[in-house]
Amino acid sequence: MQKAARRSQPTVRPPGRPREFDMDVALDRALRVFRERGYHATSIGDLTAAMQLATGSVYKAFRDKHAVFLAAFERYTGLRQEQTRSAARRGKNGRERLRNVLLSYAEHSQGIEGRRGCLVVGSAVELSAVDPVIRARVDTQLKTNEDFISGLIREGQADGSIPGHVDAGDTARLMICITQGMRVVGKARLPLDGPRLVGVAMKLLA
Repeated sequence: MQKAARRSQPTVRPPGRPREFDMDVALDRALRVFRERGYHATSIGDLTAAMQLATGSVYKAFRDKHAVFLAAFERYTGLRQEQTRSAARRGKNGRERLRNVLLSYAEHSQGIEGRRGCLVVGSAVELSAVDPVIRARVDTQLKTNEDFISGLIREGQADGSIPGHVDAGDTARLMICITQGMRVVGKARLPLDGPRLVGVAMKLLA
């Protein structure tokens, strides 16, 4: 695995013919496969079929499956980060912003989106122990999410919507456990009453 990771480091490619496909569209299609099947159960054949590209085009753009996965991971975390921040922006204070973030996680943990699963959670379970490149990406993303939540808690403490005695760091870590747990429950297709669970989670801020 580590050997594959070294092969997948970004390289500078020489000028050539313009790429004849939309990279974001191709990665979104690859994402669906990786999220549903995981890394090891996904073959290059699965990816070429999903991305609607010839095998040669995939290898020319990404070199190997590991590189496709890394690009898809970056695409996924970028999209999810924007969804999370968009949800937070709809709140009037720190408490409302955090509640909206939790509701967003609950929403994306249900239905088809929930059954496809979270690529960060899947990567943490399947790859983090054996792939240092993926482990670093997962750790960075979880830390980014945790810092964002702790920032919202501190905002709430500054505007008076969250009590000052709440430990922002510890509570944010627990919130990460809750949000990632929602994604696991959604992947397992278990019933998930998002608003009710979020209401319970918000009691941590009492």
